[in-house]
Amino acid sequence: YKFCGRGLSKYLSWISKIQVNQPAVLRRAEQIQARRTVKKEWQAAWLLKAVTFIDLTTLSGDDTPSNIQRLCYKAKYPIREDLLKALNMHDKDITTAAVCVYPARVCDAVKALKAAGCSIPVASVATGFPAGQTHLKTRLEEIRLAVEDGATEIDVVINRSLVLTGQWEALYDEIRQFRKACGEAHLKTILATGELGSLTNVYKASMIAMMAGSDFIKTSTGKETVNATFPVAIVMLRAIRDFFWKTGNKVGFKPAGGIRSAKDSLAWLSLVKEELGDEWLKPELFRIGASTLLSDIERQIYHHVTGRYAAYHDLPMS
Repeated sequence: YKFCGRGLSKYLSWISKIQVNQPAVLRRAEQIQARRTVKKEWQAAWLLKAVTFIDLTTLSGDDTPSNIQRLCYKAKYPIREDLLKALNMHDKDITTAAVCVYPARVCDAVKALKAAGCSIPVASVATGFPAGQTHLKTRLEEIRLAVEDGATEIDVVINRSLVLTGQWEALYDEIRQFRKACGEAHLKTILATGELGSLTNVYKASMIAMMAGSDFIKTSTGKETVNATFPVAIVMLRAIRDFFWKTGNKVGFKPAGGIRSAKDSLAWLSLVKEELGDEWLKPELFRIGASTLLSDIERQIYHHVTGRYAAYHDLPMS
């Protein structure tokens, strides 16, 4: 579905008039947080499902080839095999959805996954992550280099100043160039919602990102003061739904930043199920960006199987 010329102007004019009803969004967010979660075997099943949506992430200044190797091994074997056997899930090939690293570490991740004999995708952040405050030429080159090194998914950050100053066409043009630089790789566009100023801007930026060809829209870099929150997620999910109704195109959703507990992951799964339906509950359309979440999910599954909580040394490091 192409947006260009007159069609683009019409949509940009429509987008500029949009207003989000903030009190209604906050009421809906409160409902989600107040809801009781699933229990017992249903909880274990949902948690295993959540594992398959995780983009297992390390974005630290002290990342080394050995860190990346360990991350990739954990992505292939996210839950201890004896626990999976106890749940009769050992033959279901449960892995995380992807591993996510800095561009300079893509080669290490590709090599480690190849050595482990698995085809888990490698995602790379790019475009001056996390601030996006570098020259456009540099940002585009960063995408191309990550793809050359073997990344099949690119998590780009938008230029927040274009949102804050209402330059929607310029934002559209930049993301179109990101899309072109990605080639065959999937484009996941990080909106950095904690820095966009309002829920109305979150909706508008979501729409522009999808119009420009994003395969996913993502809440945050994980480096902002405010990361993935339910009010922001509701606005982004409604934008995805509106875009689907207008164009027939399904765009994925990725919350990231601050999602650390198994209980959190269940709330995110149920929110996506309610807002977009079961067809979005698959790795092609839903991801969770997280680094410590997997450890807590494995801990909860250990508790479900054994009836006691794991000691620190009982579970492998992620």
